[in-house]
Amino acid sequence: MRKTVAITGIGVIAPNGCGRDEFWSNCLRGLAVAEEIPPHWNAYNTYNSRVWAPLQLPDWDQFSLNRAEKMQMDPVQLLSLACGEMALKDAGLKVTLRDEKKNTFSIEGIDAFRSGVFMGTGNGGLVSYTRAQATHVLAPVKKALDNMQNTCALPDSMPLEFSSRFNPFVVAMTMPNACSAVLSIKYGLAGPSITVSTACASGTSAIGQAYRAIASGEINTALAGGAEYLADPYGGIFRGFDTAGTLARGDGIASEASRPFDSKRTGFLFSAGGCAVLMMEDATQARARGAKVIAELVGYSENCDAFSIMGMSPEGDHVESMYNTLFDSSGFSAGQVDYINAHGTATLLNDEVESRIVERVFGSRPFINSTKSLIGHSIGAAGAIETAVTALSIESGKMHPSVNLTDPIRPLNFVVDKPCGYPITLALNQSFGFGGHSAGLLLKRPSPQ
Repeated sequence: MRKTVAITGIGVIAPNGCGRDEFWSNCLRGLAVAEEIPPHWNAYNTYNSRVWAPLQLPDWDQFSLNRAEKMQMDPVQLLSLACGEMALKDAGLKVTLRDEKKNTFSIEGIDAFRSGVFMGTGNGGLVSYTRAQATHVLAPVKKALDNMQNTCALPDSMPLEFSSRFNPFVVAMTMPNACSAVLSIKYGLAGPSITVSTACASGTSAIGQAYRAIASGEINTALAGGAEYLADPYGGIFRGFDTAGTLARGDGIASEASRPFDSKRTGFLFSAGGCAVLMMEDATQARARGAKVIAELVGYSENCDAFSIMGMSPEGDHVESMYNTLFDSSGFSAGQVDYINAHGTATLLNDEVESRIVERVFGSRPFINSTKSLIGHSIGAAGAIETAVTALSIESGKMHPSVNLTDPIRPLNFVVDKPCGYPITLALNQSFGFGGHSAGLLLKRPSPQ
């Protein structure tokens, strides 16, 4: 018998807020975060896109992180730990110090051997890799470069953020699986520790796999989500996406660059990163300990369009197939869906295909918005952040507006201009990633206790 899976806690860090309350408040008021790329990046390249969504990293001292952790981890791992800690607190779970030297904890009231971690990331510790590679390649000429900079041969704004000391922790800092491993180690969670990398669908896929593990009875508890950090000091990662022609042009007002489902869209707004971690539990266990259930997960489906490493299949049949599997396995139907948090990247093809299949399957009934209109595209973290948004929309009975949507490409029920209130019973979050990955999650209002 399949178990009911409850979301009992949310931790989130995004360009528009740190913590679920600040983040959700800013989403509801339609706060869009976008600005010009750092001026010093221009010393390295001429970019087609001129805008991005920067991520203000939090003060790590407000979390249970010691000096060694802050020195030996990539920001993507620190984001995972910070959001995991927030999710546990939000779920009302207490932790006790297990090893002072290692700064590790135990979670009271759960079976560690039946508790897992499932995290998605598209790139892992890529920023640490770029820094280490710069040190490795440029160390022999660092002295000459320093002399050039001292004599103004290089622009004053051109940073040389490397040193002659190679980071001895770079292997652990760059491993994608560390996003999950650090949470397992931190809280002694001895069940499955899985990192999912399905590009832009990574966060959704990770939560989906956690859902399956709990629903099947394999485990009782999971921390699940997605994390990404791509703000390298030189703009090289940004350049990769820019060269591929995927990014918003950003001509004019920066805050208007991200335009999902609008006829004037030009590409996605590159986000420096973000993270969301959900506390997921067997609903019976959660209610037995008196936890408040934010939303229930009731279905998950994933597939691949088997079409292209970079482009989505223009037919979109794989999306409809994903829907069919999702509804067949969950026992719900498309006609019951009240709200869709769309992938909504604002790229020309993706928005066209996604909106066409949504219209074909769901008609114009469900409310639809795109969280990327507010915070840009955080790659592997996007689906997790959007799942958090979907759960918060169910809990609050409110949906945030999609900004910059002035001329929709289809007559769908888009939430625009201001937040929309509606008692959501069933909601869908969907993600699509480079390589043809598709993933969908069904969430519903909690059943009466």
